Amino acid sequence: MTDKTAAGVFPLGDRTVGRMGYGAMQLAGPGVFGPPRDRGAALAVLRAAVAGGVNHIDTSDFYGPHVTNQLIREALHPYPDDLVIVTKVGAVRGADASWNPALTPADLTGAVHDNLRNLGVDALEVVNLRVGGVHGPSEASIEEQFTTLAELQRQGLIRHLGLSNVTPAQIEQGRVIAPVVCVQNHYNLAHRADDALIDALAATGVAYVPFFPLGGFTPLQSGALSTVAARLRATPMQVALAWLLRRAPNILLIPGTASPGHLRENLKAGQLTLSDDALAELGAID
Repeated sequence: MTDKTAAGVFPLGDRTVGRMGYGAMQLAGPGVFGPPRDRGAALAVLRAAVAGGVNHIDTSDFYGPHVTNQLIREALHPYPDDLVIVTKVGAVRGADASWNPALTPADLTGAVHDNLRNLGVDALEVVNLRVGGVHGPSEASIEEQFTTLAELQRQGLIRHLGLSNVTPAQIEQGRVIAPVVCVQNHYNLAHRADDALIDALAATGVAYVPFFPLGGFTPLQSGALSTVAARLRATPMQVALAWLLRRAPNILLIPGTASPGHLRENLKAGQLTLSDDALAELGAID
Protein backbone atom coordinates (compact mmCIF):
# COMPACT_ATOMS: atom_id res chain seq x y z
CA MET A 1 0.00 0.00 0.00
CA THR A 2 1.20 3.50 -0.84
CA ASP A 3 1.30 6.00 2.01
CA LYS A 4 -1.16 8.70 0.97
CA THR A 5 0.78 11.23 3.05
CA ALA A 6 3.92 10.77 0.91
CA ALA A 7 2.71 13.58 -1.35
CA GLY A 8 1.26 15.49 1.60
CA VAL A 9 -2.31 16.26 2.59
CA PHE A 10 -4.58 19.29 2.29
CA PRO A 11 -8.01 20.23 3.66
CA LEU A 12 -10.97 19.76 1.33
CA GLY A 13 -14.01 21.17 3.02
CA ASP A 14 -13.98 19.79 6.56
CA ARG A 15 -12.03 16.69 5.53
CA THR A 16 -8.33 16.15 4.86
CA VAL A 17 -7.30 14.30 1.73
CA GLY A 18 -4.07 13.03 0.27
CA ARG A 19 -2.83 15.33 -2.47
CA MET A 20 -2.56 12.44 -4.92
CA GLY A 21 -6.12 11.53 -5.88
CA TYR A 22 -7.79 9.78 -8.77
CA GLY A 23 -9.96 11.03 -11.64
CA ALA A 24 -12.60 8.51 -12.74
CA MET A 25 -13.51 10.02 -16.13
CA GLN A 26 -11.58 7.46 -18.20
CA LEU A 27 -13.48 4.53 -16.70
CA ALA A 28 -16.41 5.07 -19.06
CA GLY A 29 -16.36 3.93 -22.68
CA PRO A 30 -14.56 5.64 -25.59
CA GLY A 31 -15.16 9.40 -25.58
CA VAL A 32 -16.33 9.11 -21.95
CA PHE A 33 -19.55 7.65 -23.34
CA GLY A 34 -21.23 4.32 -22.70
CA PRO A 35 -19.96 1.36 -20.71
CA PRO A 36 -16.28 0.48 -20.31
CA ARG A 37 -14.72 -2.06 -22.63
CA ASP A 38 -13.87 -4.19 -19.58
CA ARG A 39 -16.14 -3.64 -16.59
CA GLY A 40 -14.13 -5.94 -14.36
CA ALA A 41 -10.94 -4.03 -15.09
CA ALA A 42 -12.66 -0.71 -14.33
CA LEU A 43 -13.82 -1.99 -10.97
CA ALA A 44 -10.34 -3.33 -10.25
CA VAL A 45 -8.71 0.05 -10.93
CA LEU A 46 -11.05 1.79 -8.48
CA ARG A 47 -10.34 -0.77 -5.79
CA ALA A 48 -6.61 -0.55 -6.48
CA ALA A 49 -6.70 3.24 -6.12
CA VAL A 50 -8.25 3.04 -2.67
CA ALA A 51 -5.95 0.15 -1.68
CA GLY A 52 -3.04 2.34 -2.83
CA GLY A 53 -3.96 5.08 -0.38
CA VAL A 54 -6.18 7.32 -2.53
CA ASN A 55 -8.96 8.97 -0.52
CA HIS A 56 -10.05 11.62 -3.06
CA ILE A 57 -11.92 10.51 -6.17
CA ASP A 58 -13.18 12.96 -8.79
CA THR A 59 -16.22 12.01 -10.87
CA SER A 60 -19.44 13.25 -12.48
CA ASP A 61 -22.75 11.70 -13.37
CA PHE A 62 -22.34 13.02 -16.92
CA TYR A 63 -19.41 10.65 -17.40
CA GLY A 64 -21.05 7.85 -19.31
CA PRO A 65 -23.59 9.27 -18.49
CA HIS A 66 -24.21 7.57 -15.14
CA VAL A 67 -21.67 4.83 -15.91
CA THR A 68 -18.74 6.10 -13.86
CA ASN A 69 -20.76 6.78 -10.73
CA GLN A 70 -22.38 3.37 -10.97
CA LEU A 71 -18.93 1.78 -11.25
CA ILE A 72 -17.73 3.69 -8.19
CA ARG A 73 -20.73 2.48 -6.21
CA GLU A 74 -20.29 -1.13 -7.32
CA ALA A 75 -16.58 -1.14 -6.60
CA LEU A 76 -16.41 0.76 -3.33
CA HIS A 77 -19.80 0.97 -1.57
CA PRO A 78 -20.07 0.97 1.42
CA TYR A 79 -17.41 3.64 1.17
CA PRO A 80 -14.36 3.88 3.46
CA ASP A 81 -14.86 6.48 6.17
CA ASP A 82 -12.02 8.66 4.89
CA LEU A 83 -13.00 8.58 1.20
CA VAL A 84 -14.04 11.93 -0.30
CA ILE A 85 -15.94 11.69 -3.59
CA VAL A 86 -16.11 14.98 -5.49
CA THR A 87 -18.57 15.34 -8.35
CA LYS A 88 -19.54 18.09 -10.77
CA VAL A 89 -22.69 19.35 -12.44
CA GLY A 90 -23.38 21.72 -15.31
CA ALA A 91 -23.49 19.49 -18.41
CA VAL A 92 -25.40 16.59 -19.95
CA ARG A 93 -24.53 14.16 -22.71
CA GLY A 94 -26.47 14.04 -25.95
CA ALA A 95 -27.46 10.79 -27.64
CA ASP A 96 -24.63 11.51 -30.10
CA ALA A 97 -22.13 11.70 -27.19
CA SER A 98 -22.05 15.52 -27.40
CA TRP A 99 -21.34 17.60 -24.29
CA ASN A 100 -24.13 20.11 -23.71
CA PRO A 101 -24.57 22.82 -21.06
CA ALA A 102 -27.17 22.05 -18.40
CA LEU A 103 -27.19 25.07 -16.13
CA THR A 104 -30.83 25.91 -15.39
CA PRO A 105 -31.99 25.46 -11.78
CA ALA A 106 -33.98 22.39 -12.86
CA ASP A 107 -30.94 20.96 -14.67
CA LEU A 108 -28.69 21.41 -11.65
CA THR A 109 -31.23 20.05 -9.18
CA GLY A 110 -31.80 17.00 -11.35
CA ALA A 111 -28.06 16.45 -11.69
CA VAL A 112 -27.54 16.53 -7.93
CA HIS A 113 -30.25 13.92 -7.46
CA ASP A 114 -28.73 11.79 -10.25
CA ASN A 115 -25.37 11.87 -8.48
CA LEU A 116 -26.95 11.00 -5.13
CA ARG A 117 -28.82 8.04 -6.60
CA ASN A 118 -26.00 6.60 -8.69
CA LEU A 119 -23.35 7.01 -5.99
CA GLY A 120 -25.72 5.63 -3.36
CA VAL A 121 -25.29 8.43 -0.80
CA ASP A 122 -27.61 10.71 1.17
CA ALA A 123 -25.41 13.77 0.68
CA LEU A 124 -22.64 14.66 -1.77
CA GLU A 125 -19.37 15.62 -0.10
CA VAL A 126 -18.31 18.24 -2.68
CA VAL A 127 -20.14 19.41 -5.81
CA ASN A 128 -18.32 21.53 -8.39
CA LEU A 129 -20.34 23.82 -10.62
CA ARG A 130 -18.76 23.51 -14.06
CA VAL A 131 -19.26 26.53 -16.31
CA GLY A 132 -17.47 27.97 -19.34
CA GLY A 133 -16.95 26.00 -22.53
CA VAL A 134 -14.59 23.60 -24.21
CA HIS A 135 -12.16 26.43 -24.99
CA GLY A 136 -12.02 27.70 -21.39
CA PRO A 137 -13.90 29.92 -18.97
CA SER A 138 -16.34 32.62 -20.03
CA GLU A 139 -17.23 35.77 -18.11
CA ALA A 140 -20.92 34.89 -17.68
CA SER A 141 -22.58 35.43 -14.31
CA ILE A 142 -22.85 32.32 -12.14
CA GLU A 143 -25.22 33.89 -9.59
CA GLU A 144 -28.33 31.88 -10.48
CA GLN A 145 -26.48 28.59 -10.82
CA PHE A 146 -24.44 28.86 -7.63
CA THR A 147 -27.45 30.10 -5.68
CA THR A 148 -29.30 26.95 -6.78
CA LEU A 149 -26.51 24.73 -5.46
CA ALA A 150 -26.26 26.77 -2.26
CA GLU A 151 -29.96 26.11 -1.65
CA LEU A 152 -29.42 22.37 -2.15
CA GLN A 153 -26.55 22.66 0.32
CA ARG A 154 -28.89 24.27 2.86
CA GLN A 155 -31.26 21.35 2.33
CA GLY A 156 -28.48 18.97 3.35
CA LEU A 157 -27.98 17.34 -0.07
CA ILE A 158 -24.50 18.84 -0.55
CA ARG A 159 -21.88 19.40 2.13
CA HIS A 160 -19.43 21.65 0.27
CA LEU A 161 -19.31 23.58 -3.00
CA GLY A 162 -16.60 24.17 -5.57
CA LEU A 163 -16.21 25.71 -9.02
CA SER A 164 -14.76 24.41 -12.27
CA ASN A 165 -13.60 26.10 -15.48
CA VAL A 166 -14.01 29.57 -14.01
CA THR A 167 -12.37 32.99 -13.84
CA PRO A 168 -11.18 34.77 -10.68
CA ALA A 169 -14.18 37.12 -10.98
CA GLN A 170 -16.58 34.18 -11.00
CA ILE A 171 -14.88 32.73 -7.94
CA GLU A 172 -15.39 35.99 -6.08
CA GLN A 173 -19.01 36.10 -7.22
CA GLY A 174 -19.51 32.57 -5.93
CA ARG A 175 -17.91 33.34 -2.58
CA VAL A 176 -20.50 36.02 -1.95
CA ILE A 177 -23.18 33.34 -2.20
CA ALA A 178 -21.52 30.42 -0.36
CA PRO A 179 -18.06 29.23 0.69
CA VAL A 180 -15.94 27.78 -2.13
CA VAL A 181 -13.69 24.92 -0.98
CA CYS A 182 -12.01 24.08 -4.29
CA VAL A 183 -11.44 25.32 -7.82
CA GLN A 184 -10.92 22.90 -10.71
CA ASN A 185 -9.35 24.52 -13.78
CA HIS A 186 -7.08 23.63 -16.70
CA TYR A 187 -3.46 23.78 -15.54
CA ASN A 188 -0.22 21.89 -16.13
CA LEU A 189 3.46 22.42 -16.93
CA ALA A 190 2.65 23.85 -20.35
CA HIS A 191 -0.59 25.69 -19.47
CA ARG A 192 -0.01 28.09 -16.57
CA ALA A 193 -2.54 30.86 -17.02
CA ASP A 194 -3.76 30.30 -13.45
CA ASP A 195 -0.41 30.89 -11.71
CA ALA A 196 -1.58 33.98 -9.82
CA LEU A 197 -4.94 32.39 -9.01
CA ILE A 198 -3.28 29.31 -7.50
CA ASP A 199 -1.19 31.46 -5.19
CA ALA A 200 -4.20 33.57 -4.16
CA LEU A 201 -6.24 30.47 -3.36
CA ALA A 202 -3.36 28.94 -1.41
CA ALA A 203 -3.27 32.04 0.77
CA THR A 204 -6.92 31.50 1.73
CA GLY A 205 -6.76 27.72 2.17
CA VAL A 206 -8.75 26.83 -0.96
CA ALA A 207 -7.78 23.70 -2.88
CA TYR A 208 -6.84 23.97 -6.55
CA VAL A 209 -7.45 20.84 -8.62
CA PRO A 210 -5.93 20.92 -12.14
CA PHE A 211 -7.80 19.06 -14.81
CA PHE A 212 -5.71 17.80 -17.70
CA PRO A 213 -2.69 17.70 -15.34
CA LEU A 214 -0.80 15.66 -17.94
CA GLY A 215 -1.65 17.90 -20.89
CA GLY A 216 -5.12 16.69 -21.84
CA PHE A 217 -5.99 14.28 -24.60
CA THR A 218 -2.55 14.92 -26.14
CA PRO A 219 0.04 14.11 -23.44
CA LEU A 220 2.69 16.69 -22.64
CA GLN A 221 5.66 16.50 -25.00
CA SER A 222 8.85 18.33 -24.04
CA GLY A 223 12.55 17.67 -24.45
CA ALA A 224 13.24 19.19 -21.04
CA LEU A 225 10.58 17.04 -19.42
CA SER A 226 11.98 13.89 -21.01
CA THR A 227 15.55 14.82 -20.00
CA VAL A 228 14.63 15.36 -16.36
CA ALA A 229 12.59 12.15 -16.35
CA ALA A 230 15.47 10.11 -17.76
CA ARG A 231 17.84 11.51 -15.15
CA LEU A 232 15.43 10.56 -12.36
CA ARG A 233 14.63 7.18 -13.90
CA ALA A 234 10.99 8.18 -13.95
CA THR A 235 8.41 8.63 -16.69
CA PRO A 236 7.72 12.11 -18.10
CA MET A 237 4.18 11.88 -16.71
CA GLN A 238 5.48 11.13 -13.22
CA VAL A 239 7.72 14.18 -13.40
CA ALA A 240 4.83 16.36 -14.63
CA LEU A 241 2.74 15.25 -11.65
CA ALA A 242 5.62 15.73 -9.20
CA TRP A 243 6.12 19.25 -10.54
CA LEU A 244 2.47 20.07 -9.81
CA LEU A 245 2.84 18.81 -6.25
CA ARG A 246 5.85 21.11 -5.78
CA ARG A 247 4.14 24.05 -7.49
CA ALA A 248 1.88 24.90 -4.54
CA PRO A 249 0.73 23.15 -1.34
CA ASN A 250 -2.97 23.55 -2.21
CA ILE A 251 -2.76 21.62 -5.49
CA LEU A 252 -4.65 18.31 -5.39
CA LEU A 253 -4.04 15.90 -8.26
CA ILE A 254 -6.65 13.72 -9.95
CA PRO A 255 -4.84 11.96 -12.81
CA GLY A 256 -7.15 9.49 -14.48
CA THR A 257 -6.50 6.10 -15.99
CA ALA A 258 -8.25 2.84 -16.71
CA SER A 259 -4.97 0.91 -16.40
CA PRO A 260 -3.75 -0.58 -13.10
CA GLY A 261 -0.17 -0.15 -14.33
CA HIS A 262 -0.61 3.53 -15.07
CA LEU A 263 -2.36 3.96 -11.73
CA ARG A 264 0.68 2.58 -9.92
CA GLU A 265 2.97 4.87 -11.93
CA ASN A 266 0.85 7.90 -11.09
CA LEU A 267 0.82 7.12 -7.37
CA LYS A 268 4.61 6.75 -7.35
CA ALA A 269 4.88 10.34 -8.59
CA GLY A 270 3.92 11.42 -5.09
CA GLN A 271 7.22 10.02 -3.82
CA LEU A 272 9.41 11.61 -6.51
CA THR A 273 11.85 14.29 -5.35
CA LEU A 274 12.67 17.14 -7.75
CA SER A 275 15.88 19.07 -7.19
CA ASP A 276 16.07 22.85 -7.57
CA ASP A 277 17.93 22.34 -10.84
CA ALA A 278 15.17 20.06 -12.16
CA LEU A 279 12.53 22.56 -11.10
CA ALA A 280 14.39 25.33 -12.97
CA GLU A 281 14.57 23.19 -16.13
CA LEU A 282 10.89 22.37 -15.94
CA GLY A 283 9.98 25.96 -15.16
CA ALA A 284 11.49 27.03 -18.49
CA ILE A 285 8.98 24.92 -20.45
CA ASP A 286 6.46 27.04 -22.34
